[in-house]
Amino acid sequence: MKKLFGGIDLTWKKLIIFAVLAGVYTALTTIIPGLKDTSFHTIAVTFEVWILFGIIIIMNSKSNKDSALKCFVFFLISQPLVYLLQVPFSYQGWNLFGYYKYWFIWTILCLPMGYIGYYIKKDKWWGYLILFPMILMVAESYAKYLSDFMFAYPKYLLISLFCIITLIIYPLYLFNNKKIRTVGLSISILLIIVATIICFVDPPVYSTQVLSSNQEHYFDNTYKVYLTNNRIGDVEIKYVDSIEEYMIDAKFKRAGKTDLVIEGPNGDKQIYTLDVIRNSYNINKK
Repeated sequence: MKKLFGGIDLTWKKLIIFAVLAGVYTALTTIIPGLKDTSFHTIAVTFEVWILFGIIIIMNSKSNKDSALKCFVFFLISQPLVYLLQVPFSYQGWNLFGYYKYWFIWTILCLPMGYIGYYIKKDKWWGYLILFPMILMVAESYAKYLSDFMFAYPKYLLISLFCIITLIIYPLYLFNNKKIRTVGLSISILLIIVATIICFVDPPVYSTQVLSSNQEHYFDNTYKVYLTNNRIGDVEIKYVDSIEEYMIDAKFKRAGKTDLVIEGPNGDKQIYTLDVIRNSYNINKK
């Protein structure tokens, strides 16, 4: 582990290869359908893996300037490559690069962040303060993905573990000063515990409205609605004043497949197959 954080001869050739591989891998996680909504796809959405890449570059650079330039070039190559490789496979085509503006801002910020981040290597207290915003970002990702894991078990298990592991190894392996390592590790453990407690006290719920009453699927407040697998969540018929229609209000507690049944006063049933994902669903009439 120590070699990873300071024992690599990070030449420009190695950096460029690293950037290309990171870009290709990230693009593949968005192109391959089976990787969507999994731990592998999170690299295309949030920062925690890229934070690790940035820290590896910083810790293996030879100076502040070297660190700043290598961080900048790494992201300047990898991020556009992610979008470029997606173009032939996306209905948006070249319009995908509209999303790159956000990442380009972060790429520019890599110059000052890489320069300042190099001071982490000085093994001083202010080095940990420089690292601390990254610790908070990883802790935030952990809270998000633990919540997603609880909703869509076993998905997002790997990325949740990744966040825990990096929160622990950063203070342990970036610093030699025992006091910094002890305090840093204590802070990381505290953040992990707090995030975990919050997720269990306030478990994830996906609130949405599934169907509205119309000629194809009519219902009103005299009808009953339920899921054949009630572990997935709860549903009820509500009248929505703003649109003057009855709708099925759903509070999903976990991902999975079930049947949604609308039962009329005379016992007639309308049955729909329902596939709940983390923040979306698919519904089809049987």
